[in-house]
Amino acid sequence: MAQFSRLEVAQAMKDTGMIPLFFHSDIELSKKVLKACYDGGARLMEFTARGDFAHEVFGELTKYAVKELPGMIMGVGSVTDGAAASLYMALGANFIVTPVLREDIAIACNRKKVLWSPGCGTLTEIARAEELGCEIVKLFPGDIYGPQFVKGIKGPQPWTSIMPTGGVAPTEENLKGWFDAGVTCVGMGSQLISKDIIANKDYAKLEQDVKNAMALVKAVRK
Repeated sequence: MAQFSRLEVAQAMKDTGMIPLFFHSDIELSKKVLKACYDGGARLMEFTARGDFAHEVFGELTKYAVKELPGMIMGVGSVTDGAAASLYMALGANFIVTPVLREDIAIACNRKKVLWSPGCGTLTEIARAEELGCEIVKLFPGDIYGPQFVKGIKGPQPWTSIMPTGGVAPTEENLKGWFDAGVTCVGMGSQLISKDIIANKDYAKLEQDVKNAMALVKAVRK
């Protein structure tokens, strides 16, 4: 069961402005990555559940976060149907992120007041997601659409909250482009938690990289 309501999660997304995205099948390694992100200041983590037995890893990560990392909001990405969303909510997911807009996921999450963020790529999809109760829309893949698309959406729909993933990098130029266009927060995966960091198990570098990215987000939002 979720520790945080969807409104609390939405507020945390707005306040921090950044969500690290990560998947690995090794539980102990995943715990170290999660702790490095937490120590770097991140308070949300999207576990991109793309591998076999991903739910088992997520369950262990969530228990670890509850016990050792107070205030860490655990969520799951790459969720493709309502049954999977229900499984991850039973394992403690506080938010569900999907690559596509599916109404069965909306229904499953809304019943338990869990935030869900569907991947949308058209104004019609975004409007439908909001009609279904979506607080923050995922723009995916972000590098295909870019900040100009966000700016175009925010014109007729200034109330829309958008989170791009894909095409987001921890650089001042990139982040300034997104936040100037009006995004609420950004999701960062391999540009932040790189293959080199994982291969070298350089958790100190990851912690510093997360700190730097959080500081950049704060700076470009002023």
